[in-house]
Order: sequence, then C-alpha cells, then structure tokens
Amino acid sequence: MTQPNIIFLMPDQLRWDFVGAYGADWAQTPNIDALAARGMVYEQCYSPSPVCIPARASMLTGCNSLATGVLSNNYWLRPDHDACGMKTFATLLSEAGYHTEAIGKMHFIPWDASEGFAHRVIAEDKRHIHIRDDYHDYLARHGLRKLPGGDEPGYVAGRMASVSPMPSEHQVDAWVGRACVSFLKDYEGDAPFMLWGAFPGPHDPFNPSQRMLYDGTVPDAFPATPESETFRAPMIEMTAKGSAGVDIALFPDDAKRNIRQHYQALVTLIDEQVGAIVAAADARNDGRETLIVFSSDHGDFLGDFDFLGKVLFFESSIRVPMIAAGAGVPAGRSDALVSLTDVFATFTAAGGLSPQCQDSVPLPGIGLGESRRDMVMGATDKGLMASDGVWKLSRYRNGLSCLHNVMDDPQEQRNLFVTEPAHRDRLDRALQDWIIASTMAGHGDKSYPYMTMTPDHPGHQRGWTRTYPARTMLPKGLT
Repeated sequence: MTQPNIIFLMPDQLRWDFVGAYGADWAQTPNIDALAARGMVYEQCYSPSPVCIPARASMLTGCNSLATGVLSNNYWLRPDHDACGMKTFATLLSEAGYHTEAIGKMHFIPWDASEGFAHRVIAEDKRHIHIRDDYHDYLARHGLRKLPGGDEPGYVAGRMASVSPMPSEHQVDAWVGRACVSFLKDYEGDAPFMLWGAFPGPHDPFNPSQRMLYDGTVPDAFPATPESETFRAPMIEMTAKGSAGVDIALFPDDAKRNIRQHYQALVTLIDEQVGAIVAAADARNDGRETLIVFSSDHGDFLGDFDFLGKVLFFESSIRVPMIAAGAGVPAGRSDALVSLTDVFATFTAAGGLSPQCQDSVPLPGIGLGESRRDMVMGATDKGLMASDGVWKLSRYRNGLSCLHNVMDDPQEQRNLFVTEPAHRDRLDRALQDWIIASTMAGHGDKSYPYMTMTPDHPGHQRGWTRTYPARTMLPKGLT
C-alpha cells in the first residue's frame, strides 16, 4: 500500500461544542463541517491532560503525562527521550521516509526545537509576544508587531475579549493558513509528507478583527456548582496574576456571552483556513491519497462554572473534536471512546509503522486497527481522571472528588461520588492500576536486564556498568 500524505489540523483550545458538526447549529464552521461530512466524526474524544504543553507532549509520543513526566506548562520532555525509546510521531515518520513539516504553534521547549520535524515555520503566538519567530519576522516586514492583550481595545473590561487592531489578513491564524496552503502548493518531493498545521487560536486573547466580529447566538455558560466553587479562588488568582492579567471575580452573564461571541469569531477565522487548506490538498495530484485529521489540544471553560481556561477535568476543558477524512476513511459517526493521544498511533499506522506505544491506539473505523478503548485516564498537576465515556471520576489535589454521569448530566451539575459507590470504586481501581503502570513506564530509562535467574549475566561480576538511559519499549495495556 502506498504511504498516504498526512495532514493534521489543530486549533489551540477548541472545545467540541463550538463546531457545527457536533450539533452547534448556530456555529459558523462550514468548512470543518464539510470535512466532517466526508469523514469519520468521533463523538467522544477526550484530551486527558487538558493543558497546552502536557497535551502536546503526550500527543507527540503516544505516552500519557505520568509517563512523560510533563504535567504542567513548566515541564517538557527530557532532551534524550529518543534514546529512552520515547520518539515522536514526527521522528518515526521521518525514519519511515516522510518529509515532516510543522507550521504554526507547536509549544515545544525550546520553542525552535525540531522534535523530529524536518522543517518548521513557527508562530508561537498568542501569549508569546516576545518570541522572535517566523511570524514576528513577517509582521516586522509589514511594519507591525505582536501585541499584548492589554494593548487591544476592550481587553480588560472584556475579560480578554478584545478587538484586534491587526488587519485580519495579518492575524496569526490567517498567516498559518496561508503558510500551509503554500506548502501544499509548492511541495514537489517524491517522499510522502506529514504536515502539522497548528493554529494559535481560538486560544485567548479572544481578539478577532473588526471584520470578524460575531454578535449572533451562542449557548449560555454552565452554572457553578458546590464542587466548582472549590476552585473559584485559585482560578481567579491564576487569571489575574498570570499572563491573562484580567479579573473574573465579577463575571456577569453578558461578559460571558461577549467572550463566547469573540471566541466563535476566531473559530470562524480558523474555519476559513481549514477550507483553503483542504482545497489545496484536494488540488494536489501526486499519486497519493491524503489522510486529514482535525482535533485540538483541549477545550476552554468560556465562562462555564465562572471559569476561563482549562486544566480541570470538566467536559468543557477535556472534550475536543476529532475528525478523520480522506485516504479511504468512510463517512460516518463513531461512538467509540478516543483520546487525543491516539493521533500518535493513527499517524504511525498510516505510515506503515507499528511502534509499541504506551497510551495510543489507532482511531477505530478507518482501516488502521479496530482496538477500542474501555477508558481514558488523565493527569495534570491538579489531579487525576478516569472516564469510560459515561461515568467520569475526578480526584483533585485540593481534596475534591467528583463522579459524574456525563450522558445524563452533560453540564456536570450533580456529583454522584457518594451515591454511586459501584461506579466510583470501579473507576478508582482502574485509576490506581493505571497510575502504577504509568509510573513504571515513565521510569523505564532506569531499567536493566533482570539478572537473578540468569547465571551468565555480566552483572554478577565486579565492575559491571549498566546502560543508561535504558532504551525501553514501553509496555502496552495502559489505555
């Protein structure tokens, strides 16, 4: 079978229910919806570590955040992770003969690291205004510069919902879209390509240009609950003292609605780029099929529970779109439980590889494998989560434990931790097993060949030096 080209389109911080294909009939996403109509839509996709950098580290390697050790935005993969047997899908595809191209916001540390990509075109926006990346250079050539949120009209009063003075053609998501289209038009290599187009939006600041402003229908935010109130003070502090620099202590409904309208405008800008990229891919005639996958690293509360951002294991934060199309993918909708980490196994399987990976299986129903998950487990520096797609258990460092039936209670208003002990204990046991196995996998670099029952093992002699780091094959079965 000829290796297909692969395109991965990933907005930053796009929740599933602001996409028309996921039932948001008010959403202005015709191009994403058209891609969904010709491919497979996964109804239940979770980002198990809903923070920018941990989500990307797990997605790149197919290893969960306990195994990577990347649980917050202050951590990244160890520099020798290849030597430890934790290669990225870009590295593996490059070794399999692919040209690998990354365009947009990758959030690697350092920001210009390759992580296996042969070539990068970099836009580490929107919060990263001081990075001198390719987008910075582009703006400088046009007499423009990246702006901090506070320099945009309405930012503070709007709780990060501002109007960008940047002409829409120069906004970062439009720039990323054009760069992807240029690559697809110009690439003439004999090798198949893997293109990752990563949009910095609709991540805050929620700053569409005047042209893109939207004042139509958006859903109301979910009400706060006694459980969510336990995070209210730290979320206020994080939003006020972090890079956002805005106060959500007072968060009226009209402010939430305004944020959601600005967010939807940014989603529509990205949708325009998706349409142009898909059209450019369809126009190619290089004798290869093209697999297109669309997803996001995590969601955004957008006022749900009086929060902005992500981090916690509520559906607003962890539920993301997942769409696969092209390369023989049938049209349809799947109720399979899938994880963002599954893009690793999907891309490597599409490239003809079958690496042993720790927490990734190919997306089912598209001809790359039919393994189905029973659960998705997650971890950040805030806590742990286990979900079977119906019941979700969350345990947090602040002492809060939650059990929600997300089918019966999609807004997570009723905590059933006490009243449903059978489901609680079942998920708890699975979570404990996963924690132990993942911790072992994350320390596989320290392993050595077992010697007690091996008489000729050199470790029985003086002076033996064990190999470090061990080049481990991470165990399966941790999904």
